[in-house]
Amino acid sequence: MPTEFDRRTFLKTASAAGVGTWIASRASPAWGAASSPNEKLVVAVVGTNGRGLVHAQGFASAANSEVAYICDVDDAAMAKGIATTSKFQRRAPKGVKDFRRVLDDKAVDAISIATPDHWHTPAAIMALKAGKHVYVEKPSGHNPREGELLVAAQQKYGKVVQMGNQQRSGPRSIEAMAAIREGAIGRAYYARAWYANARASIGRGTAAPVPAGLDYELWQGPAPRTPYRDNVIHYNWHWFRRWGTGEVCNNGTHEIDVCRWALGVDYPTRVTFTGGRYHFKDDWEFPDTQTVGFEFEGERAIVWNGQSCNGFAAERSGRGASIHGTEGTIVIDRNGYTHFDTKNKLVRENKGDERGDGLDTRAQDRLTDLHIANFIAAVRTGVRLNAPIEDGRKSSLLCHLGNIAYRTGHDLRIDPSDGHILRDADAQQLWSREYAPGWAPTV
Repeated sequence: MPTEFDRRTFLKTASAAGVGTWIASRASPAWGAASSPNEKLVVAVVGTNGRGLVHAQGFASAANSEVAYICDVDDAAMAKGIATTSKFQRRAPKGVKDFRRVLDDKAVDAISIATPDHWHTPAAIMALKAGKHVYVEKPSGHNPREGELLVAAQQKYGKVVQMGNQQRSGPRSIEAMAAIREGAIGRAYYARAWYANARASIGRGTAAPVPAGLDYELWQGPAPRTPYRDNVIHYNWHWFRRWGTGEVCNNGTHEIDVCRWALGVDYPTRVTFTGGRYHFKDDWEFPDTQTVGFEFEGERAIVWNGQSCNGFAAERSGRGASIHGTEGTIVIDRNGYTHFDTKNKLVRENKGDERGDGLDTRAQDRLTDLHIANFIAAVRTGVRLNAPIEDGRKSSLLCHLGNIAYRTGHDLRIDPSDGHILRDADAQQLWSREYAPGWAPTV
């Protein structure tokens, strides 16, 4: 077993391992590529208060794409989206409050979704039914069933669907994964991931008038109706089960996806949970402190530690993962990776010159630009996606299972062939959700 991998070896194994690339890859006609490689991809961006601004900038500044519409239920967020986009392309996009109006425009090729989680799958399926390609933020759905529906819709309508786990398009991440496949750390069997932030309390909300310019009815969309409260919109919806999916799906999805990628695993056999809402006493409905464990066949495991309200960082980074094997360890984050041997001696380090803020809720970094470029290329020329939805859905499922283990208060036994919960009526009831009348997504 070699103890040292130089850059030439890493690049060679990256190609040989076929773990993805940020430039042209094997053609895949099933993605439904555009008829001419010279055509621009015309995009509508949905949800532009935060992360969607990065989508808008990415599609507006990328080669061979243009943002035609900015869609948001809030006038102020829509104005931000239009202003941001206009800085990066000659023609200002149109503003539309209800994105469903855009679906009838035959000139629109793709929908980019950065809405609250409860809208991800319903909006994506509507777009697919209208013949649009979809770039959708993580998680792939609000619950495990939605992930299944979205994959089924992609397969039925034959369009490109990429999830926003952008580290899959990072050159250094791809390089590190290739080395793991080639045996740089021997047999990889354990992956540890973390996220540490110092979020403040969201307090106790009270009923309040809907702010001017916000279509709260449309914002609720698929979710059962409830009166407007003053501590939910625009960000704190993450911490309410009616709309959000908690920290494990909000941020854990990224590093858990990296761990699953590194170990080459799909569905677990057991899911464990430890933690709770420890730091503050407020309206937050998910854990702020948690350790979620996933056991897989072949003696492999993933553990994710989430600290929403205590920012003490592991490995000098607020987020990241370490992949452990019989011959060493690779520590990886969005800025690159470090390779150690079994005696903790540095073997190789490949870090970027510029470190993005991994705790920035907009996550504006080069990885997103590369991920968007991969999506555009997949639609236009048929190259392979780095994060197709059938793969992204598996990582989202792990996070949902962590939430289900928390809510039931006990370990989950999982069918490793399909990820379904075994012999647990209480847990199985949480596989899907209740919808507002007429809003349940269907394929």
